[in-house]
Amino acid sequence: MNADTLPDTLLRILADKEAELRERAAATPIGEMERRARDVGRPRDFTGALCDAVAEGRIGLIAEIKKASPSGGLIRDPFDPAGLAQAYEAAGAACLSVLTDAPWFQGSPADLVTARSSCALPVLRKDFMIDPYQVFEARAMGADCILLILAALSDAQARELEEVARGLDMSVLAEVHDQRELDRALGLHTRLIGVNNRNLRTLQTDLATAEALVPQIPADRIPVAESGLRTPEDVRRMAAVGARCILVGEHLLRQPDVTEAARAMVQAG
Repeated sequence: MNADTLPDTLLRILADKEAELRERAAATPIGEMERRARDVGRPRDFTGALCDAVAEGRIGLIAEIKKASPSGGLIRDPFDPAGLAQAYEAAGAACLSVLTDAPWFQGSPADLVTARSSCALPVLRKDFMIDPYQVFEARAMGADCILLILAALSDAQARELEEVARGLDMSVLAEVHDQRELDRALGLHTRLIGVNNRNLRTLQTDLATAEALVPQIPADRIPVAESGLRTPEDVRRMAAVGARCILVGEHLLRQPDVTEAARAMVQAG
């Protein structure tokens, strides 16, 4: 990771994350967090759930639960993680993604715990992962998968975090925004490669990003199209280039009937 090339917003988020990490580690040492992570039992099969959905002819929807975002402001109020998890499950979503970052997304670990305990779906901890401590923390709170944002990590960091996750039998979603990041992600073991259509500098979305990158992902990996998907036609555009798994949050969360909106995405393929 070269800090000089990162957008200001991402730099500020990572600085906040480092400060938060120091506080958390001071309160609960990493040895204790690792013990908790190993005591919670086996994770749900996040990658397998996506594969099963696609094998059954559905779109593998990772449905996101978040209260707010830097680009969208407050997204849903009142905010009910349990109700949202149940609505997504009823719609046929394969997995959940839950924001746990507080300063920028108004999330918390409690949101993930509540959502996961309210359904049977595997859950991704959506946060800015920079240290092995957070991987143990994710498993301790019940997460079945972690997100690795290649733009925020060096290759060495990404490999280290993936190794810790694999040691806990967790899945890893490696997120990329451009060709260089995709090349780096393919050096990891994970099958899950997320292509984020959001430009980190402008925060605008363009589905052409996934249309360019997804066809370059090898057949033994699983492409996941992220950001900017709002209609069944958008989903079909992604499926047409090989991304039959998608991660959708803000669009679904702004709909009055979350179940119906998510079902339309699942059945679009």
